Amino acid sequence: MDIELDGRAVVTEQDFHRLLATALGVQDFYGYNLDALWDLLSSGVERPLTLKWKNCSLSRCSMGNSFNEILGVLERVRLQDESFGWSEKFLYALEEQSGTDHD
Repeated sequence: MDIELDGRAVVTEQDFHRLLATALGVQDFYGYNLDALWDLLSSGVERPLTLKWKNCSLSRCSMGNSFNEILGVLERVRLQDESFGWSEKFLYALEEQSGTDHD
């Protein structure tokens, strides 16, 4: 499964949690915090899963340290899956804002 989040819509930590929960269809039981993010991504969703965060520089500027904390969880999940040697794993990609984006 591929999930795409747009940094233009992710300006707070709660925006990130809300959009991710909606994309994964887990709104009813997701805890909307960093611990819940770890629980969900480390063992609560099927692999393979790729999270693409477009225009991430916009989120980085508006979210401050929350952005780094979320990235820390994403990286921990990626490293966990890698250490397990899974062929189907969690991956994420950060994409900077492009000057040619005309959405």
